[in-house]
Parts: sequence; C-alpha cells; structure tokens
Amino acid sequence: MDIVLIRHPAVAVDAGVCYGHSDVPLVDDPEASAATLAMRLATLQVPPPRVLLSSPLTRCATVATAMANDFGCPLSIDDSLKEMNFGAWEQQRWEDVDPALIDDWAADFQHARTHGGESVAQFVSRVETWLDAFAQTRELSPAYVVTHAGVIRVIASLVLNVPVDRALHWSLDMGAVVWLRRHDESQQWSLVRWNV
Repeated sequence: MDIVLIRHPAVAVDAGVCYGHSDVPLVDDPEASAATLAMRLATLQVPPPRVLLSSPLTRCATVATAMANDFGCPLSIDDSLKEMNFGAWEQQRWEDVDPALIDDWAADFQHARTHGGESVAQFVSRVETWLDAFAQTRELSPAYVVTHAGVIRVIASLVLNVPVDRALHWSLDMGAVVWLRRHDESQQWSLVRWNV
C-alpha cells in the first residue's frame, strides 16, 4: 500500500501567523499548483493515484480537486484531514500570544488546551482514527492525500513509530511530497521519500 502525502502549496498569510484550522487562500492558482505537483510526482516516478483524499480547507481542497480532475480519479474530502485547531490563537501572530499561555501549553504539550482548541493528543487521535480506517482499504493504493504539515507529521510518526513531538520538528516545505509504503507481507511501513 502506497500513500503519498502532499502538503498544500504556499498560502496568502503573513509569516508568523497561526492559521491551523482557519480557511486561508493560496498564493497561486490551484490548477497551476496541481500541474506543478503532478510534474514533480512524475519525476519521482510515483504511480498515479487511484483516489485523491483531501482536507476540506480551501488551500488543500482546491488543489486536490484540480489533481483529481487531471488524473481522472475520485476525490474524497474528509474533516479528519484538517490541520490542528488552535482555538483562540487562530489568525493571531505567534509573537502576540501571551508567552505565559505558550509556556503552559509547552508544560503539558500532549494534553494542554490553553488556546481552547484541540490538544495535541486529541489531534493525534483524530488523525490516527482516520489512518486506521484508511489502512483497511488496500484497493485505494496508491492514494494521494492533500493535507497539512501537522497531519503529515502525525501520520509519519504513527507509521514509523517516532514520537510525535520529535516528528513535529521535521522540515516540511510548502507543496512537499512525503511517500510512505506499507509492505503487504510484514505490514510494516517504510519511508520512500520525505520533503521532496
């Protein structure tokens, strides 16, 4: 089973602004972004998808829709693939968030909900539930999933047995591709490509 995770392209948001669950626009045209991604995937010799899955947020869904049209495959939009919900911190500059609140969050990184949104544990649970269900659908391989950096890092941490707090620090560019493969015989996952 192959799953190809694609981080959405660059967004029209100022640097340093928290926009996790917020619906923000892309910088570039989604069709052009989809074409660029398709060329990169072909260069990497990634097999074409049987299905495209996407977060419903505009920065993912518009690109996924264009890719599904280009590949002639079905598209499934799933709320479970949204980025983490940062509650009251959404659309705020990180530097404007009370440092004491960030310290409280860091002190209990897995479970704190200082911002009123999702805890990291809740976010991981949401993504893990999606992944467990998806892993039962071998006939959908290869699948392309257009989603967010947090979701990609959580999926990678789960399948590669790496602590989430470590995976959250892995570099992941806008529009990056992460290719994961589960081997049929061993049921073990391996990393084919990261951040390409």
